[in-house]
This record gives sequence, C-alpha cells and structure tokens, in this order.
Amino acid sequence: MIKQVQVTFDCADPRALSLFWNDVLGYEFPAPPPGFDSWDAFSETLPEEHRNSASASEDPTGAGPRLFFQRVPEGKTAKNRLHLDVRAAPGLQGDERMAALENECERLVALGATRVERHEPAPPMAGGHIIMLDPEGNEFCLD
Repeated sequence: MIKQVQVTFDCADPRALSLFWNDVLGYEFPAPPPGFDSWDAFSETLPEEHRNSASASEDPTGAGPRLFFQRVPEGKTAKNRLHLDVRAAPGLQGDERMAALENECERLVALGATRVERHEPAPPMAGGHIIMLDPEGNEFCLD
C-alpha cells in the first residue's frame, strides 16, 4: 500500500512561512473549514493563544506532498537533517541550468529567502545547485 507524505515544519510564524512556501512551490492553502469563507474568519473564532498556531499548504494538482507548519516555542538551533530540493531547472544542464537557478534564487530572495552558497556543476554526478534558507532559517536547495 502506497503511503502519502506530509512534510512538517516547526516554526515561529506558521502563516508567514506557509505563504512563503506557497509562493516558492505554487501551492495553496486548503479550503477553510465548513461554514467559513476564509481561514482568517475561522481564526477569529479561536482563543488568541491558538491563532496562527498552525497552517498548511497543498499542491493544487494533488501531486506533491502536503506541507504543515506548526508553531513551536524554541527557535532553530542546528542544521536540518532533512531538507527540500526545489527542482527549479529540470532537464537543463550547464550554463543554462545555472542561469535558471540564479533567476529562481533572485525571485526567492525577494520573497524573504537567503542565498547561502552556489555549487558549480561537477559532471557526471552533480548538475550544480544553490543552497538557500527560508525566512525562518530552514535549509533548502534549488536543484
């Protein structure tokens, strides 16, 4: 039996981080609970301490994993043992690939990401990639 995967992020600001990843991946918020026109309307019914305690992002095509964001009290303290590779240049190689990665890097920096390091292509094993951080410091790669 095939299992579905949800990727969970511990974070300080679930809504802001889910908005960032929606922009990165073309994801969307799931529909709000029945009886509510928006997640903001639903949030207003919660006690203050529960507002913005969680958020989610979903691939509108249903192909990619669901992302879940949960507020935790502690900040990030070490390198992630798992990270996302954002496939920003599928099928491209060499200078064309790296130019596509650089263009996507610029777009994501404008959204709040941080560029960390560029790794040049090293055929035949590596096509080149850019290491980045999301707005809360979680590592990911443009690949």
